Order: sequence, then C-alpha cells, then structure tokens
Amino acid sequence: MIELIKHFIDFVLHIDKHLSEIVLNYQTWAYLILCLIIFCETGLVVTPLLPGDSLLFAAGSIAALDGNPLKIQLLIILVILSAFAGDNTNYFIGKFIGTKVYEKNYRWIKREYLMKTHNFYEKHGRKTIIIARFMPIIRTFAPFVAGVGSMKYRRFWTFSLLGNILWVNIFLLAGYYFGNIDWVKHNFSMVVLAIIIISLLPPVIAVIRQKYSN
Repeated sequence: MIELIKHFIDFVLHIDKHLSEIVLNYQTWAYLILCLIIFCETGLVVTPLLPGDSLLFAAGSIAALDGNPLKIQLLIILVILSAFAGDNTNYFIGKFIGTKVYEKNYRWIKREYLMKTHNFYEKHGRKTIIIARFMPIIRTFAPFVAGVGSMKYRRFWTFSLLGNILWVNIFLLAGYYFGNIDWVKHNFSMVVLAIIIISLLPPVIAVIRQKYSN
C-alpha cells in the first residue's frame, strides 16, 4: 500500500515526464488514456484523487511540442467530451441511488467528501457545478450530489457543459502557452504543487470560515 502511494505521488509530481513516456510509447492511443483518466476522475466517486488540473497542464505543454501526436484542438474537444460524459455518468449514478446515500454507509463512497460537497452545494446552489469543476475531489462529487438532489437534468447539463468548456480550455491552453517556458520546464514539480495547492484553497477556506462562523 505504501509503495502504491509512493508511485502515485511520484506520478503526480513528475506528471510531465510520465505523460511524455505515455505519449512516446502509445502515440495516438495517448488520447484514449488521457480521456479515460479524465472520465474516471469525474465520473466515478471511487476515484476522486486522480490528477485533473495538472494532467491537463502537462498535456497542453506536450501538445505544444513539434513532432508529437497530440494536437491541441482535438485534445480540447475530446477532453471536454470525456469530462462531460463523466459528469453525466456520476449524475445518473446519484439519481439512481437517491437520498438513501445520506442514510447508509457505502464502502466505496467517502462520506466525508460527500457531506462537504453537499454543504458546498447547499451554500452555492446550481453554480456549484461550474465552481466545483476547478476544485479537486469536490468536482468528483458535485455531479453525484446533483443527481441525488434531483436537480433537473436540462439545468444540470447546461452548467456542466459550461464548466467543462472553461476548465479544459484554461488548463490545456495554460500548459500549451506556458508549459515550455524554461523556468516552468525546469521546475515542473513546483508548478504542479502550486496548481494543486491553489485548487485546494477554496474548499479549505470554506471549511475554515464555516468552523469559525459557528
């Protein structure tokens, strides 16, 4: 278990190198691997810790290099579709399980994450679907909670599509235009850590505010 955690941390911190190896070894199949990771991170409540923001940044930086099989325009379209499909899958899983998820303990659902997302949803309402897209872990549970709460599907997919378009374009294009700057390339692990910390700040601040406001 410890070795698995070490490998996961190494993959996240050196995601540029690992992703480069994937692209080199699998060529155009790398599109499928990227899309599967993005789909699972959003579509399955059991995989909220998969990389998202940093993965897109790294993919964008690789797409900017000459002679590689990843093309930024196609990457943007495929990742948006994958994230949207993940959102929808999670929404309908939540809709199928229903409100009993709050009453029972499920081994494969982290109850702590579920309740934090529920409280976040209660505070921010429908726009949570867009805001959560930029927040690790919460973005995995937001579509699920929306389905559990019987949010109308037409309203859900509108917010979901908008959030995915913003999220994918911001991180892929940030990597595309800035990922190959010398300082960024030589300090990619620091950049990845900064992305993770900045992404985690909003929920941490929200929890602190809620704790001291009571």
